[in-house]
Amino acid sequence: MKLYLKPGACSLSPHIALEESGLPHETEVVDLKTKVTASGADFTQRNPKGYVPALLLDSGELLTEGAAIVQYIADQVPAKKLAPANGTIERYRLQSWLNFIGTELHKSCSPFFNPASGKEWREIAGANLERRLGYVNEQLEGRPYLMGEDFSVADGYLFTVLSWMKYVGIELAKWPNLAAFSARVAARPAVQTALKAEGLA
Repeated sequence: MKLYLKPGACSLSPHIALEESGLPHETEVVDLKTKVTASGADFTQRNPKGYVPALLLDSGELLTEGAAIVQYIADQVPAKKLAPANGTIERYRLQSWLNFIGTELHKSCSPFFNPASGKEWREIAGANLERRLGYVNEQLEGRPYLMGEDFSVADGYLFTVLSWMKYVGIELAKWPNLAAFSARVAARPAVQTALKAEGLA
């Protein structure tokens, strides 16, 4: 498999999932401004959406959207417990977390990375982020990971979004459970491998 990514972007989440899975894979960096891959290819010919992540499967099919990609990866290695089994209530809880992180946290960061966004837009997004982060902080009380004792692909996604807070101007120290979670996930060997591969550690 090949993961198309941009270092530090949301594609870090499936990159972490791949490292945690132990599945053989390669990565290729995409310049999202020019839409050209590191090998010189036109990325839009591979993925018409023009953004990362995108996972090229061994079959030649392309899978897009982070939440779908990480679940696909998890399902290839059920023994790793990166996602609960399909059809269980726990799997739906995982999907609930993936959707929450994607819509309430990830998308709320968009104004801070968009030069066209005004001060008012950023203030609204920042206030929303703080409320949502407070909620996640409460949910992590007394548990190491979102789903309990086991690390899941939702944790990799949350860790990725939390890593952007320093660029947004939000200090995680305000939420002790979130700060401890971020440090805990960062210390995982597979996460360190992904971070180093992307030049982030």
